[in-house]
Amino acid sequence: MSELEKAFLKFANYGNTSTTGSDMTDKNFSKMCQECGVMDGKAVNSDDVAIAFNKVKATGARTINYIQFLQAIKVLCGKRFSRKLSEDALQATFKLLEGREPANVETTKSVARRVERLTDTSEYMNSNMQHFDKSGKDDGVAGHTDLSQRTSNISNYRGSGT
Repeated sequence: MSELEKAFLKFANYGNTSTTGSDMTDKNFSKMCQECGVMDGKAVNSDDVAIAFNKVKATGARTINYIQFLQAIKVLCGKRFSRKLSEDALQATFKLLEGREPANVETTKSVARRVERLTDTSEYMNSNMQHFDKSGKDDGVAGHTDLSQRTSNISNYRGSGT
């Protein structure tokens, strides 16, 4: 499997749990073109990418396969590298795409770890369990040691005692 095909599969699978992995949506094709530098905003913009995608996909289909992907890249490479010969433009475009993967794959993993840490309530629950007696009833204000001192972190607060 070539580096270009690996990149295609990574972008095809990005964010899609229902795909078989061998087809790419227009959204993922656009993401790939944008992140890999095929879409530069000058020679190739989002409209060009959408036109290339729709030109190669089958009538009524919502996705393209790898062969159709190569055809769409061939359509875009002439616009992206207009000063190069067609074969050189195609190779230059392939180099932009080879070995790439969606930008925020690692970000998603780190966010999941952070959320897991944020939702861990064991420390909070252990510190607040001291307010209850053995039967499970709250000791009231007397049992709350953190409320016994009426202070504020706001200067000149009326109830702060300063």
